[in-house]
Amino acid sequence: MFAEITYATRPGSERPNEDLVIAGPSWIAVLDGATAAAGADSGCAHDVAWLVGRLGGALAAGLAADDGASLEGLLEAAIERTRSAHGGRCDLGNPDSPSATVAMVRSLGSGRVEYLVLGDSPVVLSLVGGEVREVSDDRLERLPGGRPYSAELVRRLRNAPGGFWVAAARPEAAREAITGEADGVRGAGVFTDGVARLADWYGWSWQAVLDTLEGRGPGAVIDAVRELEVRRGPVWGKRHDDATAAWGRTNPR
Repeated sequence: MFAEITYATRPGSERPNEDLVIAGPSWIAVLDGATAAAGADSGCAHDVAWLVGRLGGALAAGLAADDGASLEGLLEAAIERTRSAHGGRCDLGNPDSPSATVAMVRSLGSGRVEYLVLGDSPVVLSLVGGEVREVSDDRLERLPGGRPYSAELVRRLRNAPGGFWVAAARPEAAREAITGEADGVRGAGVFTDGVARLADWYGWSWQAVLDTLEGRGPGAVIDAVRELEVRRGPVWGKRHDDATAAWGRTNPR
């Protein structure tokens, strides 16, 4: 069980927030829907928010059941359930079909935590003794040629060997997630890339992010991102992105 879970989420524009947080006594999951590229034909009758909501609901049901399934297995089952919910109206073989990143943590008790990361939403663990451990999936940052990527390159390498993996219509993508366990965890931060900008773009250490998260709350972390986005601008892409930060505090022995 987590002793306490707090979170904040904020849209990056007037568009609906495509991030989602779900949490229970022993688990936290954060999803970040991938905004469709301008002019892209997703082949799907549903939008990104629908995908994120359905996938999050299926994940929550699996996590709440607490039947001993692995995080990887729960994600695979949730993608399969979401795939079925499309109802045969969509071209699920289209690589531009709605998708989302997923980051999850589950407390196993006594400061032991398991994690899963699929896509560029990181988990950051605060360990007893002061160590900080980042768990990230950087495959999107290692595509050929470097940024800015063309829409065609991203389309070709999404959910493909040698590319990067996200939760969309292929349940087997869950098997490509970064997974593991850690002992001596005093707290777990779960973020979308809209918050990870603090470390990836603006020079914050993950220790500083966690200190702010724990000391002043998740809203203060998002405030810090927004201030830097205004003052220094984005490195690439959107000026403001949907931003989500969650914190789960444990009671390690």
